[in-house]
Parts: sequence; C-alpha cells; structure tokens
Amino acid sequence: MAEQISPTRSALLASKASLKTASGGADLLKRKRDALIGEFFALVKDALAAREQLSGVSKGAYTSLFSAKAWDSPEAVESLSLAGSGDYQIDMQIDNLYGVKVPRISVPERAAQANFSPINVGARTIQAATDFGGVLEAIVKVAATETKLRRIGEEIKKTSRRVNALEQVVIPGIQDDIRFIRSVLDQREREAGFTQKKIKAKIEAKAEAAREAQNAQSHGSAAD
Repeated sequence: MAEQISPTRSALLASKASLKTASGGADLLKRKRDALIGEFFALVKDALAAREQLSGVSKGAYTSLFSAKAWDSPEAVESLSLAGSGDYQIDMQIDNLYGVKVPRISVPERAAQANFSPINVGARTIQAATDFGGVLEAIVKVAATETKLRRIGEEIKKTSRRVNALEQVVIPGIQDDIRFIRSVLDQREREAGFTQKKIKAKIEAKAEAAREAQNAQSHGSAAD
C-alpha cells in the first residue's frame, strides 16, 4: 500500500487522520461487542430456563396424553384433536439492541381449560389438551429466546471480524504508510540539508577566494 501513496506532508496528515478514525472505530466496535457479549450471556440463562420449562411441561403433557388414550380411547383423543382450533396468535415486535434487530414476543395468556365443550369428553382428555396448550406456550418462549440469542451471537461474530480486520489489516497498513511517508520526508530533509551545506560551502569558498584576490591586488598596488 505504501508504494501507491505520494510521500507528501498532506498525505502524512491524511494518513494520521485515517489512523485516528480507524482506531476510534475499532474501540467503538469493541465496546459494542462487549455489550453484546454481556447481553448474550444474560440471555443464555433465559434460554436454558425456557428449555427446562419446555422439557418439564412436555413430560407432563405426554403423560396426560398416554393416560387419556388409555382411559378415553385413542379414537376419542384423535377426534378431539381434529376438532380443536389451530389458531394461536402471538404479539411480536422488533427491538433494536445495539444495532441488532431482535424479536420481542409476548405470549398471550391462555385459558385454564381447553377451548371446546367438555360434553362427552373424558376428564383425562381435557387435561391432556390443556397440558399441550402449555407445551405450545413453552415452545413459543423457547423460539423467542433462542432466535434472539442466535441473532446476537451472529452479530458478535460479525463485530469481532470487523475488529480483527481493523486491528490486523487496516491499522497496520496505515501505520506502514505513515512510516513510509516519514522515511521519505526525512530522507528529503537530509538531502536538502546536505545540498544547502554544499551550496553554502561553495558560496563561502567563492567569497574567500574573492577576498584573497582583493587582498593580493591591494598588496600589489601598495608595493608599486
């Protein structure tokens, strides 16, 4: 990169400004990455809790399902599952977390009982339907936390790549440019100083020769 830069003082000033900008950008990105890492680890606890909740309610729901099939017959349970509503509405909004778009999902409160008539339906089947409503709620919570976790993790990786690019490629390249420009300018100053000394020496030598010639001429006139 240094070979493509004109080694002038204006280029040196521009390179110094670029170095300041790149260093400041790296610092900002590192602060953003550190903040995202803090959010990531805080969210890991929520994600683990959501997974644990899903595991717990799933075990209870399947236990209720097996009991319902045993007591109310598989046909009755399957018939009820086909009659149930398939709609499940959630409220989802998008939050901006340090420039990262993450979903914020609000799980609606579900009814304590299943949304069908209990007539001709066994109590164990009703319980199984209610328990699986809890499973659906837990799945939504897991999806919300893990989606947010995944997006934050992706942004951490992206930010780390940018920091590495600045610190390992861009900033060293600018520093090389600055060293190159300074070395050329210093060399030019040394050459200019050497040239000035030579010119000064020549001028002084000519002046000295002129003085000697004048003195010699003055002595010759006095002798006459």
